[in-house]
Amino acid sequence: MPATLPSQTCVLVVGAGPTGLLLAGELQRRGVPTLLIDARAEALHWDRATVIHPLSLEIFEALGLVDRFLEAGCRQRRILIHADGQRLGELDLAVCGSRYGFNIGLSEEVTEAILTDHLESAGGTVQRACRLVALQPSGDGVTATVSCGEQEHTVQARWVVGCDGLRSTTRELSGISFEGHAIARPWAVFDAAVEGWADSHELNAAYLDASPLILTALPEQRWRVYLRPADEQGDLVAEASAVLRRYLPAARFSAVENPSRFHCHSRVASAFRAGPVFVAGDAAHVCSPAEGHGMNCGLQDAANLAWKLALVHHGAAAPALLDSYEQERRPVAQQICRSGDATEQAHALQESEARAARDRAIAAMLANPVARQQEVVAETEMNVSYAGSAISGGKGGKGGHPLAAGQRLPTTIALPPKALPPGAGATLLHQLTHRRGHTLLLLAAPQAPPEALTTLQAELEAERATGTVPPALVEAVVFLSLEEAPSLGLGPLTLLAVRPDGFIGLRADADHLSAVQRYAARLLGC
Repeated sequence: MPATLPSQTCVLVVGAGPTGLLLAGELQRRGVPTLLIDARAEALHWDRATVIHPLSLEIFEALGLVDRFLEAGCRQRRILIHADGQRLGELDLAVCGSRYGFNIGLSEEVTEAILTDHLESAGGTVQRACRLVALQPSGDGVTATVSCGEQEHTVQARWVVGCDGLRSTTRELSGISFEGHAIARPWAVFDAAVEGWADSHELNAAYLDASPLILTALPEQRWRVYLRPADEQGDLVAEASAVLRRYLPAARFSAVENPSRFHCHSRVASAFRAGPVFVAGDAAHVCSPAEGHGMNCGLQDAANLAWKLALVHHGAAAPALLDSYEQERRPVAQQICRSGDATEQAHALQESEARAARDRAIAAMLANPVARQQEVVAETEMNVSYAGSAISGGKGGKGGHPLAAGQRLPTTIALPPKALPPGAGATLLHQLTHRRGHTLLLLAAPQAPPEALTTLQAELEAERATGTVPPALVEAVVFLSLEEAPSLGLGPLTLLAVRPDGFIGLRADADHLSAVQRYAARLLGC
C-alpha cells in the first residue's frame, strides 16, 4: 500500500532503529508532531547489538518501560576476563552506582519492538520503505524529499534528525563530515547455546587470545558470540570453539544461528548539528562493538535531544538551547571511541611479551578495588557527566559529588517513610522526578529553619504561577526533609533542578530563588 506522508511536520526523524524510535516516541509524548521514516520495508528480524547498560535502563524506567526490558532480557551481572589460558579476574557490575547493577542482554530487534510500542502508544507510527533523498533549506526549516517506492513526497519540517546509521544520508546531505577510521580487523558473530558451560548464565565472558572471543548472555540460556576471525573464509564456529575449549575442554556450541561477518568503524561526526538538521546514534558516532556502547550512546542522544526540541517547539525556550545537544553529547561519543580504539589495540597484540604485559596490567587493575570500580563505571556508562555544559548551573557540590550539577541524579538514594510527601508513590529519590519537565527538589537537613523552608517553597510556587519560572520548564516543586542530608554532602537546604533526562541541571546551596531564576534564563534564553 503506498505510503501517505504529511506535507508538513515539526520534526522529521530519519531511521527507525533504537535511537530514532526513542526520539520519535518522546517527541510524540511531548506533543511535538513527528514523522518517522525508515528505508526498510519491515522491522528487523535479527540484529547483532545486545547489551543494554544501566544508564539506558534508567531512561526506560522514567518512561515506564523498564519492566518490559527486565522481563524480556537476561541480566548480565558479571564480566569474566581471560587471556592466554588463564582467568585474569572479573568485574561485578553491582558496584556501578545504579539501582540496576547489571547489563541486560537482549537482541536489538526486541528492543526495537518495545520502543515501537512506546511510539504507537503516543500516537506515532513508522512510515516504512521511505527513503530520504534530498534536503533543501526553506525559511526556518527544511524541505525534505522522501522517496516511498515509486512515489516522491515533499515534506516541510522545522527540524530533521538523522538516525540513519553509519552511511547516513541525512549527515551527507547536510554536509557534516564523519571523522575517524575503519577498524582494520573484521568481526564476526553468531548465536548459540553452549553445552558444558560450568558457570552462571548471568554474565559475559571475554577471552583475549590471539583470536579474541566474547560471549554475551541472551535469554533462554543462549549466547551471542563475537569473535575476530583469522580470515574471510574460515569456519566461524570452529574458530570460536578452539578458543573456548582452551578454557572449557568439554564446551560445545550448539543450535547455531545467524552467523555473519561485519566490518566496524571508529568515527564521530564533525558536528552534531547543521542548522535545522541534527544527527544522532550511529549517524553521529560509531565505535568498536567490544564494549557495547554504540546503541546505548544513541539512546542517550535521543533522551538528551527530545526534551530540548519540545521546549523550543512549544515556545518555552529559545532555539539556542539546541546548541547544548552537541556540547553535551559529542564529548561522550569521542570518549567511547577513544575507549573502543584502546580496546581494539589491546585485542590486536600478537607478540608474546606485549600480550603478557597487557595481561599483567589487566590482572592488576582487576585486583585493585578502586581501579576495578572505575572500570565498571566506565563499562556501564555511569561516568557520563554534563558538568561542563553551558546550561548546567551552580558550583556542583564538592569534588565531583554525585549530587552535583551535570551529574545524573543517583537512583540508589532511598527515602525513609517519614520523608515521603503525601501520595508520592515512591521509595527512591529519583522516582519523584519522572516527569516531562524539570523537577525542583528541595532537600532539607534537620538543622534547616522551618520558616525558611516554607518561605522558599511558597516563593518557588509563586515564580511558576507568574511565569518567571515557566511551568513548561518546571513541572513540580518537591520538598523533602532528610536526616541523611549531611551524609549525602548536602547543606542545610539544597535545591536541585532535575532535568527530564534525569541529569541535575542546577544545584544551589544558598541564594536559591535567584539561582533558579538564573538557571531558567540560561536554559530558556528568553
